[in-house]
Amino acid sequence: MSNEAETLLKVEDLKMHFPIYRGLFQRRVGAVHAVDGISFEVKRGETLGLVGESGCGKSTTGRSILQLYKPTNGKVLFEGVNLVDLTGEDLRKTRRRLQMIFQDPYASLNPRMTVEDIVGEPLLVHGVIPKEEIPERVKHLLELVNLNPAFSSRYPHEFSGGQRQRIGIARAIALQPSFIVCDEPISALDVSIQAQVVNLLEDLQKQFNLTYLFIAHDLSMVRHISKRVAVMYLGVMVELSSRDELYENPLHPYTQALLSAVPIPDPVADAKRKRVLLEGDVPSPVNPPSGCRFRTRCPIADKVCSESRPDFREVKPGHFVACHMVK
Repeated sequence: MSNEAETLLKVEDLKMHFPIYRGLFQRRVGAVHAVDGISFEVKRGETLGLVGESGCGKSTTGRSILQLYKPTNGKVLFEGVNLVDLTGEDLRKTRRRLQMIFQDPYASLNPRMTVEDIVGEPLLVHGVIPKEEIPERVKHLLELVNLNPAFSSRYPHEFSGGQRQRIGIARAIALQPSFIVCDEPISALDVSIQAQVVNLLEDLQKQFNLTYLFIAHDLSMVRHISKRVAVMYLGVMVELSSRDELYENPLHPYTQALLSAVPIPDPVADAKRKRVLLEGDVPSPVNPPSGCRFRTRCPIADKVCSESRPDFREVKPGHFVACHMVK
């Protein structure tokens, strides 16, 4: 999909199935197919947006990449090293270079720890600098995320949601990582604060040459921050392309439906465009449909869609889609 020298992270056939147990003897009766065989790569220094409905597997993908969940199958190659094979000290050392910004700024910070303890904990755990130098480094990190260094002695409950998310970002960049999973980092924030946080992420990316996997619901924000965009539906990837190509020429019916729901600040243009309404509910990931996952709601589904799963193939340079109907 790109030159290997440019690729920082490569995911191959990643699967994450959560087993379901029932009965007195906890017998396995099935599994939740949260992520079911996706492949993509992220180039060094870029932002890859990952979008889709709630429950489609976006956050699970991010956590599986970082090995917070041990994948059921597949490879996660970070600079050529398969993270799935790493354990113990080898994984701990590699984790210094992969970090995560969590969705909920209220739940992701320990209420019993001061800001200095929260942001300084990664430095302490990995022994990056002497313990006595951590307070000064924390103050520098707070300045990088536009927070007053004097706040380092305060507790999380003394901050607003936007300020808490900045603390989470400071913690994520403390170890100078190469790759950060941004798991819907703005969805819990006020609209007025969202743009500030996104601008901060962009500034930090330029300053430290960071690479982001940006998971979000807000398609307009994804268009703003991402260079390429991937679309997920029910545990599989249905389309992947450069930002402008995807938004101007979506090929998969699901992508077309998603983009048709994005508000346009032009009444004339909005009146002319065709709204794609999907019928029915998202199927259960415990028992997903045969063949194409989207066929039960697809307006152009055919017999072949139920018989075989479409390949995730390149139909244009850099534009990948999983649909039998796209030629």
